Amino acid sequence: METETVTEIKILCPTGHLATVPFEEESFYKGLEKDPDFICADSGSSDIGPQPFGSDKSLSQREFQKHDLEHMLLASRDRDIPMIIGSASDTGSDEGVDGFLEIIEEIAAEYNLGEFTVAAIHSEVDKDVLLKKIDEGEDIDGLNNRDKLTKEIINNSRRVLGAVGVDPYIEALDQGADVIIAGRSVDPAIFAAPAIWSGIPEGVAYSSGKILECASLLAEPYAGKESVLGTIRSDEAIFESMCDYQRATPESVSAHAMYERANPYIEKVPRGELDMSECVYESVDEERTRVSGAKFETSNKPSIKLEGVKKVGERALMMIGIRDPYLIENMDQLLDWSRDTVSKKTDNGDDDYQLHYHVYGLNGVMGELEPSGEKSHEVGIAVEAIADTKETANKLAFMAGMSFFYVRVEGAKASSGNMAPISREAMQMNPAYEWTINHVVEVDDPMELCDMKLKTMEDQQ
Repeated sequence: METETVTEIKILCPTGHLATVPFEEESFYKGLEKDPDFICADSGSSDIGPQPFGSDKSLSQREFQKHDLEHMLLASRDRDIPMIIGSASDTGSDEGVDGFLEIIEEIAAEYNLGEFTVAAIHSEVDKDVLLKKIDEGEDIDGLNNRDKLTKEIINNSRRVLGAVGVDPYIEALDQGADVIIAGRSVDPAIFAAPAIWSGIPEGVAYSSGKILECASLLAEPYAGKESVLGTIRSDEAIFESMCDYQRATPESVSAHAMYERANPYIEKVPRGELDMSECVYESVDEERTRVSGAKFETSNKPSIKLEGVKKVGERALMMIGIRDPYLIENMDQLLDWSRDTVSKKTDNGDDDYQLHYHVYGLNGVMGELEPSGEKSHEVGIAVEAIADTKETANKLAFMAGMSFFYVRVEGAKASSGNMAPISREAMQMNPAYEWTINHVVEVDDPMELCDMKLKTMEDQQ
């Protein structure tokens, strides 16, 4: 690395997911008063499901994207500090990276920002590369009890991403990037990379990235879209919220450090494994918490997490409400009636369509995992139909939804009018996609599945 080792760096993170809604400006500018060395933000996640990546449509609005990028870019150029964005445009697709680059160019022209260097890191993976690895006898292991990756799964997938680690970010910084817009990334890498590049040990760097990635979720009380600051040193990191009514406490920071993982202490990244089992969380004062003790174990060979999707079908939705206590008590019979009605009145075979009933007020969020046996006084049913064509999906959703109007359940007193639709029509939704690939592939070079290019933004004056 070309940079000199430093004893301390400061990273300002304004949001845990860029542009879902605009971040709060007041805490961001308060954070800038702390003289950060880097401005970093995560902009995507697989948490939003496979549909945005499959259809390549951003979840966030371009207006909100420009808001967040504009404030970050203007601050970055005004203070001459790097700005780093990972998993661009919600999914980290190549088109998402290019879309952010377009916004950066637009902002640079509007404000005559002068000349600066932008690095674009694309991380979509050519399916032929994966097919070749399998042909050469390489096993690509599945995560979360998935089977090994096969050529059939690859061929059935519409597209595949590789979640990059710190290496392409460090390479971009080495080559003088002022702004980095990256595709799909493991979340901690966006923050760990500038720390490692600055000479911070990997354990502290990765643990700081793990804690900073969701911004103000590390503090209490809850406040989304507020900026936080990480002061990272060789043996510790100190975290604080820039929001006036938040505090970074040992409880809030440790809770955030452990969430979203089957093992709350371990975080796997392309170059190895972060171990936070011996971390110590201590109050510096009422506003700040110090974290120390993280360790990092480098793996024998780097690996990249793969994420792939395929289209399941076109999708339509109909929303209805039911308030009859007897029908609510016998909901299973209602759903069976609706399914049977559709099956009898359509020419489609069982394999040609899917019907899903999401019963909110009963188990619409957790489904069969719902532990509560309590029944609500009313329920809302989202009838979801998936089929090969939009017309078929719309027809099935409407038929299934309207079937509740005259549902036949033994003991029911009402002959009709059993439900109240929000609208007597099915709503056309975005197509349905599903995850097909959630695997890890070993690589000789952590950058072999991604591409990093530099572009100079010219002076507009």
